[in-house]
Amino acid sequence: MKISHLFFAVLLSLAFASCRSEFESVRTSGNPELWLKKANEYYDAEEYQRAQTLYELTIAPYRGQAEAEQIAYRYAYTYYYTKQYVLASYYFKNFATTYGGSTLREEADFMSAYSNFQLSPVYRLDQSYSEKAIEGFEEFANRYPTSPRVAEANRLIDEMRAKMELKDFESAKLYMDLSRYESAIQSFNNLLKDYPETQRGEEIRYLMAKSQFQYAERSFVARQRERYEEAVELSNLFLDRYPESENREEIERNLEKSNKRLNELKDVRYQSTGPRS
Repeated sequence: MKISHLFFAVLLSLAFASCRSEFESVRTSGNPELWLKKANEYYDAEEYQRAQTLYELTIAPYRGQAEAEQIAYRYAYTYYYTKQYVLASYYFKNFATTYGGSTLREEADFMSAYSNFQLSPVYRLDQSYSEKAIEGFEEFANRYPTSPRVAEANRLIDEMRAKMELKDFESAKLYMDLSRYESAIQSFNNLLKDYPETQRGEEIRYLMAKSQFQYAERSFVARQRERYEEAVELSNLFLDRYPESENREEIERNLEKSNKRLNELKDVRYQSTGPRS
């Protein structure tokens, strides 16, 4: 049994060495026609790393020739298939720019954006690639409004915007948990501006009103009046917009406390200044 295993391992090693020596002999041949022929064979066999190496060698000798377009197109795809998405996006974009009249340009433009989409991480991480992908898909939809892939581009845009919205929402809540109320309120306000279609509108406005009330409570007396006034405004806006909200009673209590405190501050101010004659 051990001998048969050893024999099989030797055959496998020889086969690998043979394939490697064939690839190396092609790579070092200095023959552009052979490079292209074998690159296409490797590509069709889904051996994309080897295809990529040989396509790269053919770029210069075939520049300006009919074969150059397919070389550039397949070269970009070798990066995509080997999950080198940053370079894939770059080379698809480069193809679309270089071969503006090509029938493959639409596919290349889509794949440039889609490569960035593949780099879009979970919502907790930096969303720079999501932003790049959204920009690319929006450009695609504007350039090819009748393309059957516009629907897919829009779906992917919505998916990434939902992820970015969740990241911003969780960041705003973290500010609130850390008692950084001013930052929390500004972040919640930005959410409503950046994502007007959000399904979290009620929760965001509730947290804004709550944050402003807590901000006023924890402020120095000299700053309380203006901050309680803002709490009253946000509370009233919430109650008018969501009269059936499950958070209505809490906001009503905060509103009552805010108005009571404003009256107390008014009395203190009156007593400190005295009546005017």
